[in-house]
Amino acid sequence: MSGRFIVFEGGEGSGKSTAAATTAKRLESAGVDVVLTREPGGTAAGERVRALLHHDLAPWAEAFAFLVARAQIVEEVIRPALARGATVVCDRYEASFIAYQGYARGLEMAPLLAANEAATGGVHADLTVYLDIEPGVGLKRKLGEDEAIRTGLETVDFHRKVRAGYLSQMREARAGSWILLDGTLGADEVADAAWVAVQG
Repeated sequence: MSGRFIVFEGGEGSGKSTAAATTAKRLESAGVDVVLTREPGGTAAGERVRALLHHDLAPWAEAFAFLVARAQIVEEVIRPALARGATVVCDRYEASFIAYQGYARGLEMAPLLAANEAATGGVHADLTVYLDIEPGVGLKRKLGEDEAIRTGLETVDFHRKVRAGYLSQMREARAGSWILLDGTLGADEVADAAWVAVQG
């Protein structure tokens, strides 16, 4: 028996973390075995990598740091949970990596994708819930937060490239594997829309 892997994605200030947490709680209330986690992080090693990502790293150093966290969370959290039949809800995963490190940082896509495939071990999301928001709006929502890693502190132009990267991936994804939600909506509206998407 294998479980379901649901990933919440979106730019800064899109509300994806709140939507992921709310969705996990609703699934749990419905009697589903749920594991809620986040990337980068989700493991002791991953959280240490997350702390490293507050520093101004060279682009490939930053990419490899994300890959370390991803490889660990797949092995330690995601794969075992799916194997026992649990539903995994993850706040960010590989689509973020491709959008931020590939489209926005400008790293060469072929080696980036190959390295990501090695880190994931072929574990990919069954459903990606993407919360779309104009970067200028999203970044204003994040003002004053001190938890953001280095990528979250980049310019509006950088985050416009991130958004373009997400939208490009969504267009190229297999039918039904991505759901687009309006990140400008209130938290309750986004949560309700996400719940409908997940149940569908």
